Amino acid sequence: MLNVTLRRKARQFGRIVRHSALTPRMGKSHKPIPVAAGDLGITFIGHSGFLIQLGGKNILVDPNFARWLFVLKRLRHPGIRIKDLPRIDVVLITHAHFDHLHRPSLRAIARLSRRRYGTDRYREVCELNWWQSWEHANLTVTHTPSQHWGARMLHDIHRGYGGYVIAAGGYSIYHAGDTAYFKGFQEIGRRLEPQIALLPIGAYSPPAFRNVHTSPGDAVQAFRDLNAHWMIPMHYGTFRLSHEPIEEPLQLLASEAKAAGVEEKVLVLEEGKTRIFTLPGQPNIRYRKPDRWSIPNLIPHQNS
Repeated sequence: MLNVTLRRKARQFGRIVRHSALTPRMGKSHKPIPVAAGDLGITFIGHSGFLIQLGGKNILVDPNFARWLFVLKRLRHPGIRIKDLPRIDVVLITHAHFDHLHRPSLRAIARLSRRRYGTDRYREVCELNWWQSWEHANLTVTHTPSQHWGARMLHDIHRGYGGYVIAAGGYSIYHAGDTAYFKGFQEIGRRLEPQIALLPIGAYSPPAFRNVHTSPGDAVQAFRDLNAHWMIPMHYGTFRLSHEPIEEPLQLLASEAKAAGVEEKVLVLEEGKTRIFTLPGQPNIRYRKPDRWSIPNLIPHQNS
């Protein structure tokens, strides 16, 4: 029986590899738009990678610029080319899986920083446990729980995993990393009150994959649990990691969000197109979180 199961899994993986190799690579790269120090800019690189401009700092989360992950072809070009990155202040890695921790990308970013700005390679490395926070200038980064696993190889199960809430200047943004749906979203929302939620929506088929990944419906429920203002989907369309059709996650997200009455709160970002958010221009008035599902006062501008 074990041999039958292994053969079946090998055939399934072979289909994914063949589809990946035969699919033309789509999309194109853009230059990110600089944002004012008092605004928030979010640029989708692809998969789970983002450039976040917040509090006058440039933050990369799970940057992956690989054209191939071993035998899996990248199906969409990175939204930003490494050479077009601004000076990077902080790099956050959610866990050690190869589609999130891509060492060649990290080395290329460090080389660019050293060559262009003369900065050292990752001068400070900080590892956080869940709910621990780290401060850099005016940024506060809090590591949040998830339901996933962190091993890079089969045997190194000691590695950590999770997401982050990044806060500065009245803004707060949550990057979930990889995760299945779990009740921890409610606690994250209650304790940290993120305004924007970057949530994964792909790699949910076959159903057993939902033990560690969210489906589009799961992501919508997570968004509701978080009580955030805006949802931005991720972890879809870049690498074929599972068996659902490559276009299905966004299609299901649209229908699930409509059924939940939150379709106007879902922002699908095109790779490389910077989305800018602003708070109301009211001096000396501190940001106040609106009631659930009221009109949010965090204003998204049009894409670049």
